[in-house]
Parts: sequence; structure tokens; C-alpha cells
Amino acid sequence: MSFCRVKKRYFIYLSYNGTCYHGWQVQPNGISVQEVLAKALGTIFRTELEIIGAGRTDAGVHAKLMVAHFDLEFELPITLNLTHKLNSFLPKDIAIYKIVEVLPDAHARFDAIMRRYEYHIVTTKNVFKNLLTAKLSEQLDFETMNKAAETLMEYRDFTSFSKLHTDAMTNNCVVSYAKWTQQDDEWIFTIQADRFLRNMVRAIVGTLLEVGRGKMSVSDFRTVIEAQNRCKAGTSVPAHGLYLVDIKYPERIFIGGLSLELLIVN
Repeated sequence: MSFCRVKKRYFIYLSYNGTCYHGWQVQPNGISVQEVLAKALGTIFRTELEIIGAGRTDAGVHAKLMVAHFDLEFELPITLNLTHKLNSFLPKDIAIYKIVEVLPDAHARFDAIMRRYEYHIVTTKNVFKNLLTAKLSEQLDFETMNKAAETLMEYRDFTSFSKLHTDAMTNNCVVSYAKWTQQDDEWIFTIQADRFLRNMVRAIVGTLLEVGRGKMSVSDFRTVIEAQNRCKAGTSVPAHGLYLVDIKYPERIFIGGLSLELLIVN
């Protein structure tokens, strides 16, 4: 079958359990989600493809929803089979939801207008959640932790919660939601912002835990933010409790607003 050569860009929506991966981005010393996905797409399309993610998740971090984009240089027939084909090529800890055609200049990272993370903690022994949540046995004051979390929405510069020596042009972020909620034996911290710095959520959670333990007041938490110094914040919490759960984009970048699942015809 012949294809008409024309550049097409697609957003691919996926989830993954990050336990076995060295994060999203290709690494020289370990396997990454980006690498595995690119290999699967390359096998199906019979060409090498560059996959650009909406962001970088660290080693061991999970994604209930990640978005990435890739380009094709040919037109493909529309059917309902590509997600099935991709999932059959991918390991059991990576799953594809849908593929959406977008404008040729749409960008999975730079066009995102909102990202949301969750951090999951269990306070009792749960044999089914050991690898997917952080375990804390001490009593925590979640009410005061929520008062501290509310202050995050008053600030823009989050240098105190950023990994040092990154390539970020700015440490400014707009946090629009930050709250602890309880679901059965889990406490979940949900935070939403226009962008996040490297290690930001894990550093925020680690510092909020200091508030919950009574080692830091809400006023102290403000002082940490205002110091713009990573050394003043708490220790980053383990990666396996963190999940990227949602990413939003402006409607204008989508073509037709419909997901396109494509079949490669041999």
C-alpha cells in the first residue's frame, strides 16, 4: 500500500507503572519508558520515531496519564486498531489509551496548560500496596498539613523545592490546587499547577510531612518557600508513591477533537 507523504503529528495517551524504569526519559544507564515506547512504535511503523513527552518523571515514579507526541511522514488509514497493536508490543506495565491527531506545531510539553500529581501514603501495613504507596507508621496532623499546603497557592517561586543544577529557565510555577484527602487506608496529596520543577512534588511532600510531625509550623513552611533555598526544605519522599495523573491542553491544538486509532496495513 502506498502512503501520501505529509507530516502528521499525534498525541499518544498512556499510563505506566514506573517500578522497573529509570524514569520517562531515555537514560544511558537504564531502561526508560520513552525508549520502550519508541521501540514499539518503530516496530509497527517500520521507521525510527522521536517521542517527546509532556515532562520527565523520575526513576520509580508512575503515571496514570502521560502524554507524548510523535510525527509521521505519511498519511495512514483511520481504523480502530493501533492502540491494540501497540499494547500487544508493549510490556504489561505500559498501556496505551488513545492516539489523537493534533496541529503540526502542537507540543506535548510546551502546550500543556495544567498538570496534576498525586502522592499516596498508607499508614497501616497493606501487602497489596507496598510497591505503589509510601508507608508511614507515625501519626501525622493532616489538618495542619493542609493549612500549610494552602499557602503554596500564594507563591510563584519554588526554588526551595527544586532539584539543584537543572536546566530550567525559571523556577516560577502557578499552583492552583494542593490538598491532602483520605481514601480508606490511604492519604493522598493532590497538587495541580501549570508546570512543575524537577523533584518539586516529592520535596513539597517531604516538607509537609515535617509539618505533620510537628517539627515545622505553617509559618515555618512559608519561611522555607520564601528562602528560595533547597537546603531549607525537607527530604524528598520515595519515588514509588508519586503518580502523574492528568495533563490538560487547549482545545485549539486538536484536529476535530477526536481520537484517531490507526491500523498499519501490511
